[in-house]
Amino acid sequence: MNKRKIFNDPVYGFISIPSDLVFDLIQHPFFQRLRRIRQLGMAELVYPGALHTRFHHALGAMHLMGQALSTLRTKGHLIWEAEWEAAQIAILLHDIGHGPFSHVLEKTILNDVHHEYLSLEIMKELNRQLDGRLEMAIQMFEGSYPRQFFHQLISSQLDMDRMDYLNRDCFFTGVAEGAIGTERIIKMLDVVDDQLVVESKGILSIENFLNARRLMYWQVYLHKTSICAETMLIQAIRRARELARSGEDIFAPKDFGLFLRQNITLQQFKENPQCLQSFTNIDDYDVWGCLKVWAAHNDRVLSMICQHLLDRKLYKIQFSSTPFDQNQLQEIHEQLRQQGISDSWHDYFLVLGESSNAAYVSSKERILIKMKDGSVCDIADASDLPTIKALSNIVRKYYVCWMKPLTLQS
Repeated sequence: MNKRKIFNDPVYGFISIPSDLVFDLIQHPFFQRLRRIRQLGMAELVYPGALHTRFHHALGAMHLMGQALSTLRTKGHLIWEAEWEAAQIAILLHDIGHGPFSHVLEKTILNDVHHEYLSLEIMKELNRQLDGRLEMAIQMFEGSYPRQFFHQLISSQLDMDRMDYLNRDCFFTGVAEGAIGTERIIKMLDVVDDQLVVESKGILSIENFLNARRLMYWQVYLHKTSICAETMLIQAIRRARELARSGEDIFAPKDFGLFLRQNITLQQFKENPQCLQSFTNIDDYDVWGCLKVWAAHNDRVLSMICQHLLDRKLYKIQFSSTPFDQNQLQEIHEQLRQQGISDSWHDYFLVLGESSNAAYVSSKERILIKMKDGSVCDIADASDLPTIKALSNIVRKYYVCWMKPLTLQS
């Protein structure tokens, strides 16, 4: 069988599958599940074109990894064929641990188990099924492989993951401000002392990359309407879990039901293969199917939230630069009481939260610039734009979401 297939990608054109092993991984049910997980959660309620999936994104990141490795090889860095394949596999599988709606339900369906931990556990299971052929890819993903620049290409502040999702999310949402010079940045990559660097000729492209990332967070990832929809989805799952654990009859497919009725920890994922198998069987479709059924449930809290979410009757939202005081919240509580909403239900209809945005956190992995004299420095020091230093500041916004006027009898 010819496994050297090509994909026609709307962002980059044709993407080639580089090896038989990569083809087998793409064909695996664990990876095919990513076709059924939206990249941007509920953002389609704001940007109707944001219907792309984690499957798209993973293939795009793999494609960019191939371009980056090619650039480094042309600059004299020795990269073995086994390393080349392993790096592409590691970035291909970097998001395979995402659950339904990507980041939205990470702390709701799971017991605060980050998707990267699950990606690693799934990679280990695939490695077992493939007789140890993913060992090097796993080391690169974890950061234990001796040549550290491979891990930086997979996970850092200038990795192939970010390069692709900014490009792809910009394309599908139509938010032009998110456009970045991916090809130029990749052409400017180099390695110095086993650290990934960018040649000084690429400084302007990096500045644009950081600004685009900041803008995409405010305009897409932290858009107020997305926050409202995600809040409602979280509250619906939370209410369903509470009812299921109190013995109520709650419709859910078997695998999704497991996570509604139990708190599954990372340790359980490691010790019980059934937990991992059940997780890899659930996707966005399971959740949407449940929301449609729950909209007719006899529990009015659950049914109201689900029906309003299906009809796009979303919560209201108000932002503040400081936490909300009790007087402000009391006014909203009173509005809810006037609508006939019992105080015991207010936790579902009035939700506090905060969002934060930092385009560049130099205290973590830094973006290093290789100057013309061969020296290496941080982008914040190399750039003549004062805004780069400002982008290191974490901007926090506090918000309160609450149900618009409705009819609900307690």
